[in-house]
Amino acid sequence: MLGFDNLRMQSVAPPQWTMRNKDDRNRILMCILNMCKEILGGIPKVVGIDIVEMALWAKENTPAKTSQVATKDGPATSVMTENDSQITVERDLVSQAEEEDMEALLGTYVMGIGEAEAFSKRLKRELLALEAANVHALLESEPIVEEVLQGLEAASICVEDMDEWLGIFNVKLRHMREDIESIESRNNKLELQSVSNKVLIEELDKLLERLQIPSEFEAALTGGSFDEANMIKNIEACEWLTGAIKNIEVPNLEPCYAKLRAVKEKRAEFVLLKCTFVRRASEFLRNYFPSLIDFMINDKSYFSQRGQLKRPDHADLRYKCRIYARLLQHIKSLDKNCLGPLRKAYCHSLNLLLRREAREFSNELRASTKVSKSSTVWLEGPPGSSQTTNSADSSSASEAYSRMLTVFIPLLVDESSFFAHFMCFEVSALAPSESFGSNKFGSDGTETNLAAHTGSDVKHKNNSNELEILNECLRELLDGIQEDFYSVVDWACKIDSLCCISMHGITDRYLSTQKADVAGFVRVLLDDLETRVSMLFSRFVDDACYQIEKYEKNVRQMGVLPYIPRFATLATRMEQYIQGQSRDLVDQAYTKIVSIMFVTLERVAQVEPKYADIVLLENYAAFQHSLYDLANVVPTLAKFYHQASESYEQACLRHINMVIYIHFEKLFQFARRIEELMFTIAPEEIPFQIGMSKMELRKTLKSSLSGLDKTVSAMYRKLQKNLTAEELLPSLWEKCKKEFLDKYGSFLKLVAKIYPNETVSSVAEMRELLSTM
Repeated sequence: MLGFDNLRMQSVAPPQWTMRNKDDRNRILMCILNMCKEILGGIPKVVGIDIVEMALWAKENTPAKTSQVATKDGPATSVMTENDSQITVERDLVSQAEEEDMEALLGTYVMGIGEAEAFSKRLKRELLALEAANVHALLESEPIVEEVLQGLEAASICVEDMDEWLGIFNVKLRHMREDIESIESRNNKLELQSVSNKVLIEELDKLLERLQIPSEFEAALTGGSFDEANMIKNIEACEWLTGAIKNIEVPNLEPCYAKLRAVKEKRAEFVLLKCTFVRRASEFLRNYFPSLIDFMINDKSYFSQRGQLKRPDHADLRYKCRIYARLLQHIKSLDKNCLGPLRKAYCHSLNLLLRREAREFSNELRASTKVSKSSTVWLEGPPGSSQTTNSADSSSASEAYSRMLTVFIPLLVDESSFFAHFMCFEVSALAPSESFGSNKFGSDGTETNLAAHTGSDVKHKNNSNELEILNECLRELLDGIQEDFYSVVDWACKIDSLCCISMHGITDRYLSTQKADVAGFVRVLLDDLETRVSMLFSRFVDDACYQIEKYEKNVRQMGVLPYIPRFATLATRMEQYIQGQSRDLVDQAYTKIVSIMFVTLERVAQVEPKYADIVLLENYAAFQHSLYDLANVVPTLAKFYHQASESYEQACLRHINMVIYIHFEKLFQFARRIEELMFTIAPEEIPFQIGMSKMELRKTLKSSLSGLDKTVSAMYRKLQKNLTAEELLPSLWEKCKKEFLDKYGSFLKLVAKIYPNETVSSVAEMRELLSTM
């Protein structure tokens, strides 16, 4: 609200409102009202000034404005008053007094509405009066309409001019837009280039980090020491070098970076650094392993000495080797080919140590074992000679062999397993025995191919190659150590050949209990030891068979052959040595020896056919008597026991029949002729044949049965005459009487059938007679 009534109320105007005249006041007031109209969109309420007076003053003092409009013929001048360009405000300006008068007038006017039709008519009259007044007003406002039309025409000209200007501006703006688009495009490219350059710088910084060699690692790789104190630093350097080489390879690096000259040069530098480090580390380890082993070999306290049997201890050796285990793994990852010389150096050095330990241990083991050598000749000797036996206990020799295996087999297994892991072989486990099927140590001590294996053992080629290399290294590790085991076996066998039985069982026990985890070459060693023990025992069995076969060369052998009771003693000793699975070995020896014994016995008996059955029955009886207890517990000997029993019965039967036929030849020849005739003619016709009459029967009975007691006594003396084993005579005589009675009973049946009316002594009478003698 603008207040101008202060000029009226105060006698002296304030200095800030002092003006020269009313025109200045009205002019400033009109400017303020127009500004409010344009800016605020409305006219504020004015108090203290006559608004009508202001409108009249504005109309009188409005200057004419001249404007030039460009046309085709040139610029044209147009005249427009201030009223045309300004908004009239006189209709909007109403004084406060007028508003109050209008409100009072409206308040005093009371409209009386009686009837609707009268009111309607009144409204129609007023409407017609208003329309007439409007028409009159329109007719009176013609000059104003013309001014409006002139204003519209001027506005149209301005619009056309503006459209033309806008076209001109559009052309100019189009070029500006193209320039702006070009500028924006260049700006976008520059922005993209800037972002790309920033990312490229970051990538190059990362690449430079990969290519940069830390000074401490470079010093360790090129000239650092390999002492135990520096191993952590060397391992860290190896890990960094391995990772750095992998990081600049294509899988871990973009292919575009891999083609950069800087990357290629740095890769060549890394390779040179790798080769330098691997060469230095390999040279150090090749010298370190022999020096470590030489130190142990030169120290006699590591080995068994006179009077002191010492178990090998490699704990300190493995501890010192484990220090460089991670170094070997990194060397393999850097250059796999460099492990070959290292493995050979380790195998050669450790082989010297193992052979020295085995040799010293076996020598002291044999020296400390107090046992006398057996001089027993088991099955050899002339008839009637006494057997020289040595009953000294030779089990200590077998115990020495068992101790040798107990000490060294676990050691060799541990060493092989440690070697496979320490030298970074990529195999899941050491090869089982099948992988070494043809890898045998020969009986002469030479070593055959240890690395051969079948294709079914390893599925992948890489594992197959690794296994082959491992087997070859283990062969070098084991080469020569078998000789010390062989020497213990030979020594024990010389003391007592029967020790082979217990040594075979001990070896087989190690084979059977360590099938799952024993190293392949140790199984080969055990197999070869078992083969050698079996060969030595087979040689002993062959010697025993040769001793038996020498009896065949004698002209005559009577009584029990010496090797029969000696074999019983030998079998008893052999049973004492059986351990584990050596039963098969002993049973094979029994089979071979007893078969040769029986064959030789048959041949010796045929030297003098007259006494063959006596020799057979006496020796078979002695065989059964001496092996009765063993046959009850040993199935193989039980089989030969029954065979000897059958042969004894057959020999007894033949000898008894021979004695019976000597003394009752006519009687049983007569019975044989009857049996022969019964095949061709009827029984009732036999008495009418020549030499078969009743008279001939009576003569035969008289000559055979007269003086029967003397004949039986002669038969008993005949049995006793050439029989050396007197203990067999009672049973043999009982068999003889039984056989005679059986034959006599058969004779009586024939006589009763052919000669029914003849009277002959019965079997009961004959049995009663024989029982008294």
